[in-house]
Amino acid sequence: MSPFAKRLVDWQRLYGRHDLPWQNTRDPYRVWLSEIMLQQTQVVTVMGYYQRFLSAFPDVQALAAAHLDQVLGLWSGLGYYSRARNLHACAQQVVTEFAGVFPQRVEQLQTLKGIGPSTAAAIASLCFEQRVAILDGNVKRVLTRHQGFALDVSSSANEKKLQAVADACLPLNESDMPSYTQGIMDLGATLCTRSAPACVRCPVRADCVAFAGANPGDYPVKTRKIKRSSQSVWLLCASTSAGDVWLQQRPAKGVWASLFTQPLFESEEQLREAVPQQLRQQLRSEPAFVHVLTHKDLHLHPCYLVLPNKTAFGEGAWYSAAQWPVMGLPAPVRQLLAQKP
Repeated sequence: MSPFAKRLVDWQRLYGRHDLPWQNTRDPYRVWLSEIMLQQTQVVTVMGYYQRFLSAFPDVQALAAAHLDQVLGLWSGLGYYSRARNLHACAQQVVTEFAGVFPQRVEQLQTLKGIGPSTAAAIASLCFEQRVAILDGNVKRVLTRHQGFALDVSSSANEKKLQAVADACLPLNESDMPSYTQGIMDLGATLCTRSAPACVRCPVRADCVAFAGANPGDYPVKTRKIKRSSQSVWLLCASTSAGDVWLQQRPAKGVWASLFTQPLFESEEQLREAVPQQLRQQLRSEPAFVHVLTHKDLHLHPCYLVLPNKTAFGEGAWYSAAQWPVMGLPAPVRQLLAQKP
């Protein structure tokens, strides 16, 4: 075993994280679920969602049999909702194409919906001891610092070169793969952090290029910036005096795909035109607030309207206070519904 792999494996077994609910298991369903939830999401946020998902869907068969609306309801507030749709589709694939048993090889795992190379490698190495290297954000940071990898990782060609570096660092013994994979993830999450890394406590600092150069902040090199945009959206927050709310299901593609929201409009004028003339004077606008998406800032303008009864109101349906809390709702929509009109 290389010095890098040995130090990492030994450190993980003694000092790595061992108390997370998806650790200490070789169940690919649980590992897969945690890997999908942890994409671009902090561990502290995922913990509660993970436990609720397992309670509702204890195995892949239960998840596959569930209705997508139920899955989105449990995912509500976690963000990046395409993950939930892919999760549901993947579970159905495992049941229909693999008789409800996750494939063991990384090549087959990558044929499943929503499972990319790094997630496939995580499942294959953690559950089945396959010698394959993950390359998520934490691992990229550890490897580029340790190896002094100064190429721009936003380039796909350079990412392939970093993947070759990751492959070369793997331990030779397959039985060490779960500890190694967990260890390199733990190192990136706890010590080799984006800012203020704890280099003096790092088990691989002895031959770390960034530690020797006292410049860990220079890695990884990534010059491509996300182009952000902004959009203003007006929400018609219609309700009845009894507390029922009017919601529409969004299209299957686009922002908040397949989730339920208040009717959305591109301008206040469009919103007012959608309201019967005799009710427009009752509209009450509240200050706008910003909801941050990956590539876009949404400036949300809530407009409240309380109706005397459950009269049909455009496309959508009325939902009671007992119904909407378990529905698939974007976080800002849930926030608005929780507020009294």
